[in-house]
Amino acid sequence: MKNNKQAFQTNLTGFAHFRHAALWSLRGLLSVYRGEAAFRQELVLVAAMLPLGLWLGETKVERALLTVSPLLILVVELLNTAIESAIDRIGPEYHELSGRAKDIGSAAVFVTLCAVGLLWAILLFPAL
Repeated sequence: MKNNKQAFQTNLTGFAHFRHAALWSLRGLLSVYRGEAAFRQELVLVAAMLPLGLWLGETKVERALLTVSPLLILVVELLNTAIESAIDRIGPEYHELSGRAKDIGSAAVFVTLCAVGLLWAILLFPAL
């Protein structure tokens, strides 16, 4: 039998579903903000990069790349946190596959940070 939230979710359509999905998303953002220091640190970084990207970009395409790419850092961090939460839900004992999944999620965040840094370097220092 479905719990009340699951039954409620399946009955929603149209704007009501959109509104509830937005509220659930905001609840997720608030949860990760409260519970993850890395997300808060990356949020500060992204908050600084967004206006800088708009200011430093010379064309619309450059401004788009410089402002949208830092948001990918937050997206990947959210996915990493979701993976970690799901694994932690399974149990506190160490398992090699759980450790690998958490390490891979962390590596995804690291690769995204490197990719954004490289993109910014390419756009802002064309002589590289």
